[in-house]
Amino acid sequence: GGVGGMPIVLKTLDDGYEPARCKANTEKFIQEDVFALFGYVGTPTSKAAMSLVNDANIPFFAPFTGAEFLRTPLNKHVFNIRASYFNEIELQVERLVTDAGVTKIGLFYQEDTYGKVGKEGLQISLQKRKMTMTGEGFYQRNTEDVDAGLAALIAAKPEAVLMVGTYKACAAFVQKAAAAGFKPKFFNLSFVGTANFIKAAGDAAEGVYITQVVPSPFDESIPIVKQYRADMKAAGVAEGDYTSLEGYINAVALVEALKKTGPDLTRASFMAALEKLKVNLGGLDIAFSPTDHQGLSTVYLTKVQKGKP
Repeated sequence: GGVGGMPIVLKTLDDGYEPARCKANTEKFIQEDVFALFGYVGTPTSKAAMSLVNDANIPFFAPFTGAEFLRTPLNKHVFNIRASYFNEIELQVERLVTDAGVTKIGLFYQEDTYGKVGKEGLQISLQKRKMTMTGEGFYQRNTEDVDAGLAALIAAKPEAVLMVGTYKACAAFVQKAAAAGFKPKFFNLSFVGTANFIKAAGDAAEGVYITQVVPSPFDESIPIVKQYRADMKAAGVAEGDYTSLEGYINAVALVEALKKTGPDLTRASFMAALEKLKVNLGGLDIAFSPTDHQGLSTVYLTKVQKGKP
């Protein structure tokens, strides 16, 4: 039945995680006069779309990235659900330093906007503790060419390595690290995609820590997770994962915001309604204001054990 009698039509285009293609896709969407842009995947891709978003005055809702430029300074068109990468990295560093007594932390990252955001976040967290990075290595987006980055970090001998990359590259990195006998504590950001990373890395995923921005997709004590699992089962999907749960939460939040906008549905009225949104989505409190477009800020730390997060 849609919202207020209006059905929701989801249009999707694949940018291949390439900024130029994302920009072209966004131009196409705007030319087709879509109502809002929803669930964009990635930091470099989202960055490529920003000038178009601003010029078109179009809502940019729930991107799948924790990049700081989508949060600071506040952009009136951008509404984030997930916690930021800075939030995730701060928790990782806090746990490493406080709980494990680690003093040497290195970084493996994607050499683009995404990796640079991660590097900035790590430097901020380390500077707070009067620490500096112990080595860094990088790779190029959409490749698995991790050998040079791994060699640089092996030479630096950190006790822990934070990874800011995609699942294929990070999987290749931990596999080759294991083969080389390099065994620091490995930490990944949520963007890696936990299920895909574990599948790609195999045994090398064991013991890797991954920060998450949504609760466990297996914890049915949380009402929205129970609802998600029931809907996934009804759709023929036996097992859920963190990535699809995040997408589900984003979709539920979008629909709630559309309902609260009312019958006079325009882009402007929708963004105005979002800035007043305060809702509990099955155990998750999501709220925006005119000065805060960040829906959630909680970060959860998980560890891969026996092939499960």
